[in-house]
Amino acid sequence: MADIICRGVLFDLDGVLVDSTPAVERVWHGWAVEHGFIPAEVVRQAHGRPSITTIRELLPDGDHEKENKEVERREIADVLGVVPLPGALSLLRGLPDTAWTIVTSCTKPLAYVRIGAAGLPVPKLLVTASDISRGKPDPEPYSKGAEILHLAPADCVVVEDAPAGIRAGRAAGARVLALRTTAPDAELQAAGATWIVDDLSHVSVYVEKNAAIRMVI
Repeated sequence: MADIICRGVLFDLDGVLVDSTPAVERVWHGWAVEHGFIPAEVVRQAHGRPSITTIRELLPDGDHEKENKEVERREIADVLGVVPLPGALSLLRGLPDTAWTIVTSCTKPLAYVRIGAAGLPVPKLLVTASDISRGKPDPEPYSKGAEILHLAPADCVVVEDAPAGIRAGRAAGARVLALRTTAPDAELQAAGATWIVDDLSHVSVYVEKNAAIRMVI
């Protein structure tokens, strides 16, 4: 067990709060086949990062904006099987609105679609690929997430499932709680995870009298 004291919690979306794996795999599998890539490799490369980053790497001479819009269109249209992950809903309900937000590599329209499909509460403000210039593993997304909560990253706990996101959280100066929903322990540890649990059903939150957040894992 571990007691974690913080002032804010910054959640990744896919693989942390929402299981969108079937939809993501369907979209990227189709895209990979159309462009002559190995689908499994493309799916793994795309996870946890802005779509346009993957597209730029795989199609250096392509029309990146056009391809990105098409991938986003397909992802927004495909919400079959998008559900909340274990523990996500109860954990969010236990946190004050001002103490948490979502920091995702999705675009803003896609993030709202997946949050809605999973029936999760919507934060007043969130950070998406539409709001940043450099995606995970760069620290910018989580630095902005902490800024939204009017906190320093060191006062926040990042909750992630992808190595790129873990590296982003650590680079921003936050501690990172990693979930085993996507990657094996070895990859989570190598990326710098501070703690590792199976999913959010293994995490309890309590609001202290001084408004600090106590997370018990």
